[in-house]
Amino acid sequence: MRELYPTPSKEDIALLEPFERLGLSHIELVATAGQAEQALDVLASSAVLGFDTESKPTFARNEVSGGPHVVQLSTARRAFVFQLHDARCSALVAGLLSAESVLKVGFGLGDDRRRILGKLGVEPRGVLDLNHLFQERGYRKDMGVKAAVALLFNRRFIKSRKATTSNWAQPRLTEAQLVYAANDAYAALRVFHALESQPGADAAA
Repeated sequence: MRELYPTPSKEDIALLEPFERLGLSHIELVATAGQAEQALDVLASSAVLGFDTESKPTFARNEVSGGPHVVQLSTARRAFVFQLHDARCSALVAGLLSAESVLKVGFGLGDDRRRILGKLGVEPRGVLDLNHLFQERGYRKDMGVKAAVALLFNRRFIKSRKATTSNWAQPRLTEAQLVYAANDAYAALRVFHALESQPGADAAA
């Protein structure tokens, strides 16, 4: 579809006030099967979840990441960052990702889908790429979370370059990594609800 509506420029976004993110008190790290069971109990109460993954970056030619190493899912109040080192924890996460009954929303999920299938052996279902919604409404093909947050909330979404390129496969994630991962999923959910609440919108269609 031809782009009908302009999106905020990087320069415009830089002038905005920061988007209010989830703090550490609302973020839970999940690394074991027991923790995963408790997290999934909380997530089960929401029909829609913010969703994203993180993988160890590769810098050398022909280097394989082996990701995703982290899967993050968020409600409107809490986010859960799942590490996938434990096989039983991974299996529980895979079960949720393959469930059509729960809608998982995020940005640019094509690569995430391929990695999940390759590592967890399941095809993600009930997944909605928010870029497609914006494209259907006349915005550019790859909106991204920064432009979406600026457009809908008039706020600047902060993404740390250092966290983006950090080692997501390490056994212990840093606080900066937890905040980064959790808020990618949280912001996607906020964007979805904002789109859904627009007059005449049917974001889940």
